[in-house]
Amino acid sequence: MMSILLQKVKDKKCVISVIGLGYVGLPLAVEFAKSGFSVYGIDLIKRKVELLKKGKSYIIDVDENDVKNVVGKNFHPTTDYSVIKKSDCVLIAVPTPLQKSKDPDVSYITAAMDGIVKYLHKDMLIVLESTTYPGTTRELIADRVSKYGYKIGKDFFVAFSPERVDPGNPKYNTKNTPKVVGGITGKDTLITKMLYEQVIEKIITVNSPEEAEMVKLLENTFRAVNIGLVNELAIMCHRMGIDIWNVIEAASSKPFGFMP
Repeated sequence: MMSILLQKVKDKKCVISVIGLGYVGLPLAVEFAKSGFSVYGIDLIKRKVELLKKGKSYIIDVDENDVKNVVGKNFHPTTDYSVIKKSDCVLIAVPTPLQKSKDPDVSYITAAMDGIVKYLHKDMLIVLESTTYPGTTRELIADRVSKYGYKIGKDFFVAFSPERVDPGNPKYNTKNTPKVVGGITGKDTLITKMLYEQVIEKIITVNSPEEAEMVKLLENTFRAVNIGLVNELAIMCHRMGIDIWNVIEAASSKPFGFMP
């Protein structure tokens, strides 16, 4: 039941598994562990797990002292998916590199689900964080869970919350970067919101995982278009003997309608 999982989240009694201990998953896992949750970090790269067990960090945004303080206590790195049977919340943060066709390779998400479905149980939450196309969460996670007889929004919960990590950024980190959440149903959204509220300062909810997936697509498209635009202008400015950085700085003084 939803109330059971909600209470576990509020009391920090729910067990969390984070799949994928890269620049997205590791900071998230450590943040939850620092907050008092019991966290399993799953990664199939043994070298990563071995380093973490020794209290070593291989991610620039994760302080080694933080790893040392939680590993073996609240944080348990492993290559074994069976820990999911003891988990209430599973966060998927695996890579989705672009293929030659420019489509995201979702095989890592599918592989993660292959490992998860063996240990599904009632009152579990699965959240996808990996960057992907709108519809992925419903197609690859919710629909697959439903085939095992679970009712999404009643005895099982699924949501999408796009990663927004900017590696190496000293100002914005996992804790102070607003998190977008969209669940299959309102209940899925509520539970996911409450979970992330335990470690992240601001949560923004949307109406569905598709909306949340489109948020990430818009963010990435906006950034790519702006980079492309400035690169084109930089070529033009170079040919005309104009300093592009002075142009950008001066244009940034406009208080509306322009974003540097």
